Amino acid sequence: MNKLKLGLPKGSLQESTFELFKKAGIKIYASDRSYFPTCDDDELEIMLVRSQEMAKYVEDGVFDAGITGYDWISESGADVQEICELLYAKSGFRPVRWVLAVPKDSKISSVKNLSGKRIATELVNVVKKYLAKNKVKAEVEFSWGATEAKAPAFVDAIVELTETGSSLRANNLKIIDEILTSTTRLIANKNSVKNNWKKKKIENLAILLKGALEAFGMVGLKMNIKEGNLAQIMNILPALKRPTISRLTIPGWIAIEVIIEEKTVKKIIPELKRAGAEGIIEYPLNKVIY
Repeated sequence: MNKLKLGLPKGSLQESTFELFKKAGIKIYASDRSYFPTCDDDELEIMLVRSQEMAKYVEDGVFDAGITGYDWISESGADVQEICELLYAKSGFRPVRWVLAVPKDSKISSVKNLSGKRIATELVNVVKKYLAKNKVKAEVEFSWGATEAKAPAFVDAIVELTETGSSLRANNLKIIDEILTSTTRLIANKNSVKNNWKKKKIENLAILLKGALEAFGMVGLKMNIKEGNLAQIMNILPALKRPTISRLTIPGWIAIEVIIEEKTVKKIIPELKRAGAEGIIEYPLNKVIY
């Protein structure tokens, strides 16, 4: 049997990645300490590794494909093929940011003030390129963790990953620049995509995963209405596309089916009811594929 070696992120992205795969129709099973989860797709051979290491392993052919952040692809300099962007993160569907931050009472207000200073970060290579671009010479040291706690005791500034900025504020730090915006990517080994079976399998994964992401926050809505009420109902429904309309066996009645944002459902169902809709059914979606 053909097998696709797939690397998935261990750590903060693991839970949201498993949930995404579940929505895509692939159930993954792993114990807390396992690095070799199983799944209900016999054509996938999965291993969990840190996002920081993923791109290099994909470049070297340890994995045919993997999921990691654009930040770690940039940091590693790995030569891989990007298949698609998957806009999700550990706490929501938004890009994450790598920001330059200093203590709130610091006199440093821009990158130009960092000349001769010391900066701590996990994203060493990206920060070095950022400094070179701004023609600033500063010392960049690798941080093994707890980066927010290192300024000002050990370093003058840090470059750290943030989604909301709350952790930086809690550590009395202020953001003075944004260095990199990153989203999650599905990447592939360049030799693997030359294999027709592997290429198709990776493309199939991309279609399913993107479809699952599109379905997050969306629901389907069905209802029956009198044909004469159609115009009024259409004014209420905020549809992705025009609703599907089909005739019922009862003369003068039609059925409508539409996809809408879940957050709007509670607002419009009472309006639909008042406008004459009957048999209203709301149902969850796993995938929306355009």
